Amino acid sequence: MTQQEESIRVEGIARPVDIRIDPWGISHIGAENDADLFFAQGFNAARDRLWQIDLWRKRGLGLLAADFGPGFLAQDVASRLFLYRGSMEEEWRTYCDDARAICTSFAAGINAYIALCEREPERLPPEFAEMGTRPSPWAPEDVVRIRSHAMTRNVVSEVLRARMWSSDRRNHDLRKVLEPEITPQPQIDPASIPLDALTLYKLATTGVTFSAERLAAGLDEVWRWTRVTDLGEVVAAAEFQGSNNWAISPAKSATGRPIMASDPHRSHSVPSLRYLVHLRAPGLDVIGTGEPSAPGISLGHNGHAAFSMTIFYADQEDLYVYETHEGRADRYRYRDGWEAMELVEERFAVRGAGEQRLTLKFTRHGPVVFEDPADRRAYAVRTVWSAPGTAPYLRSLHTMRVRDKDAYLASIAHWHAPSANHVYTDVGGDIVWCPSGAAPVRPNWDGLLPVPGDGRFEWQGFLDHALFPRIVNPPEGYVASANAFNLPDGFPHAIGYEWIEDSRAKRIHAVLRGAPRHSLDDGRRLQTDVLSHPALRMRAVLAGVTADDASRPAMALLVDWDGRLEVDSAAAALFELWWARHLRAALFARLEPDPELRVLLAPGDVAGMLRALEAPDDRFGPDPAAARDAMLRETLAAAWADCAARMGPDAATWGWGRLHHAFFEHALSFRGETMARFSPDVGPFPHGGSASTPMHTGYRPGDFRTVLGASVRMVMDVGNWDASTCINAPGQSGDPRSPHYRDLAPIWARGEYVPMLYSQEAVAAATVQHIVLQPAEQAA
Repeated sequence: MTQQEESIRVEGIARPVDIRIDPWGISHIGAENDADLFFAQGFNAARDRLWQIDLWRKRGLGLLAADFGPGFLAQDVASRLFLYRGSMEEEWRTYCDDARAICTSFAAGINAYIALCEREPERLPPEFAEMGTRPSPWAPEDVVRIRSHAMTRNVVSEVLRARMWSSDRRNHDLRKVLEPEITPQPQIDPASIPLDALTLYKLATTGVTFSAERLAAGLDEVWRWTRVTDLGEVVAAAEFQGSNNWAISPAKSATGRPIMASDPHRSHSVPSLRYLVHLRAPGLDVIGTGEPSAPGISLGHNGHAAFSMTIFYADQEDLYVYETHEGRADRYRYRDGWEAMELVEERFAVRGAGEQRLTLKFTRHGPVVFEDPADRRAYAVRTVWSAPGTAPYLRSLHTMRVRDKDAYLASIAHWHAPSANHVYTDVGGDIVWCPSGAAPVRPNWDGLLPVPGDGRFEWQGFLDHALFPRIVNPPEGYVASANAFNLPDGFPHAIGYEWIEDSRAKRIHAVLRGAPRHSLDDGRRLQTDVLSHPALRMRAVLAGVTADDASRPAMALLVDWDGRLEVDSAAAALFELWWARHLRAALFARLEPDPELRVLLAPGDVAGMLRALEAPDDRFGPDPAAARDAMLRETLAAAWADCAARMGPDAATWGWGRLHHAFFEHALSFRGETMARFSPDVGPFPHGGSASTPMHTGYRPGDFRTVLGASVRMVMDVGNWDASTCINAPGQSGDPRSPHYRDLAPIWARGEYVPMLYSQEAVAAATVQHIVLQPAEQAA
């Protein structure tokens, strides 16, 4: 195969390093020692994703305003509140013995590529010139101190639950069903908790968005840019987050070998959140995916074992409420006295406005995110992410190297964040499901509402990993997870109550249970499956409803439909438009009369909404079934008219893909012609599925654009590794000038895959670009 050859001289490596790039943009990196390998991984990540990882670093460390001006200072303040501030010695020890060395090499590799761009400016991604900025060098600590991009569960939910407390308790299920069932117990007046307590938290955990107005903001407008809605898209609700994974035993596999399938779901972006890479050095040979800003991989295989994860919904956060001292707002009541907040003066460089000095406040529990002087109250967040060892996924530096199930189980016993459903298999045929993560022990409250920070409600460490459930080599021949509630019946320990509704999990388990053998093709089909359990359940509801003239065409289309959200399905288009734009709003309006509380229900819990529709109660009025049926007829007729207005009067021409689409919009698209010459946006592509199908394609109800789902998918043939397949959308590169910026997007949109090559022979045969990093001294 014809290949491009390039030799690059770099400072910081001892021996030459090979980077072989295959036709799909996947880099296969080979080095003679670990230090050179992880250096090259950092160099290569910067080669493909420099604008992305530089922006991530500046967001996480609170350095955006230096590049982009006062409109980003509030976000910098929020980010710095949640930086890791503990002992770095303890931090490094929690991951693996060589974590510091690995991160040092990785950061040095990034810096080497930045230095190369300084010598050869044409290599610099065009976004830097567009924004008039430069990439900044990394320190090893930068890799681990940033936590805010991964924080979740459940501060936002605590505040929303408190604000809804005056509502009918049954309406809380419309927002979030609790599993196992529990009645939250308030420890402080829920009505006293302000929504403003979430402002800085949400700002710290959102990404970076740009607009002409924000970039032009002056210093007097800093605190205008504090709400997520001011920054562009509202952060997608947790209800739409999720992932799938499963492992098949040799006895149930059509190949006679184990199969591992993994498709992590996160927000879609260009470039993709994740990056596929192959790392090889003596004693180490791993391929898979992680985030480009961190060394190693978190999902993939090492030639002996395959490993994957989905989020396991442990409750890892709490909001604490403090009484502050009269006249001394930096002191708060704790037990029998008053305790001083820690005051930290931070310096912020601000483009066009010079250096600004601002004071951050911390209680013994965590950063102060809101103060109400009039009520003498302060609010702080306690989160596991402040503890040592909670840099997202970094324990993977240890787990990616294990070769048997016992070593894997021992490794994930020290996995803290994010809490995850770990699924494992190996060439010996073992399969394992075992969740792990830092789960706070709350001895006297449930974690579902804010609590006083006066010392009565304190974590008692984290749940011992030995108490977590696990499944090893089950008789069913498979293990699987999809973010749904999956604790065993009667599990005695409180880990969390807010999980993803179980539509995806039910479908995956049904398919895996129902087939005597499961093939690689079956795995790929299941990852791209678009059967909707909510659609089937609502079809059953409609079967008992008598149509009127206005609703009859819609009912006729839905009652015999198979429930599959295919791109060309008219029934799928009607159902999703009905559910997202008409039925949900009507249901909320019917069951929650207070408009201020009603807005807090969005986007709604699918499980809670289905319960309310399948078993109408007195919230619908004196005749619940009749009122529900009337609402269904009215909203169906409105949805039919809506479809006709959008796609024409002939239902035969309708299709879900005419509405639902994938579109990867570059953050700087608003710059117009200056960025347009690089064609930075990718798409649109017609898209099937929804947030409730195994092919997770959560969308914005406003325009039906897919915003969440699997950018990466992998199906691994354990033991015959070159038969494995993968995909990453829209492409491996983040540079819009690269041929690998958008090349995988149409393949991904069709539900197809590319080879996940592993053997040196297969990689060499497929190489289209060969980069050799030469030690500076040797090259000289």
